[in-house]
Amino acid sequence: MRAGVRGAAAWIAVSVLAVPGSACNQDSRPLDWNAVEAIIADEYPDVPRMSTAELAAALAADPARVLVLDARAADEFAVSRLPGAHLVGSDADTAARLAAAAPGARVVVYCSVGYRSAALVDRLRERGHADAVNLEGSIFRWAGEGRPVYRDGTRIEQVHPYDDRWGALLPRSLWAYAP
Repeated sequence: MRAGVRGAAAWIAVSVLAVPGSACNQDSRPLDWNAVEAIIADEYPDVPRMSTAELAAALAADPARVLVLDARAADEFAVSRLPGAHLVGSDADTAARLAAAAPGARVVVYCSVGYRSAALVDRLRERGHADAVNLEGSIFRWAGEGRPVYRDGTRIEQVHPYDDRWGALLPRSLWAYAP
């Protein structure tokens, strides 16, 4: 993990996508999933991944054995979230969620496309949480595949697009900047 990301509370809340000079912000060419996945694999080569299909199957089989953590900002989380997801905005939030999880639960972390969540998974694994994995494509891919997202217990079809550039990876019909 990059030294600038290792700050005490910043490791969860960091928005690497907006950091000038980061790999994700170096040019203005349109993004595609292959480019995003290559960036994530290059920056976080040791972070294991789980596909959206694998997460859907795990949640269908035994949702109590899966801890879903959302590494996005609160305004993104307010629009929608994955089933059973918990927003983590600090070390204390994350520690509390991990402590309350069922023993042996799989920890699945997501964000918009998988970059911020990869940073969190990297940090969790450094701290001994070997069952932490990054959701490939995160909420953009999940929702884009027609999988359910929720707000206050109600299924909806809206996702915060982060911004215009990153939102290009999300079907425009799903965009919502506010609940």
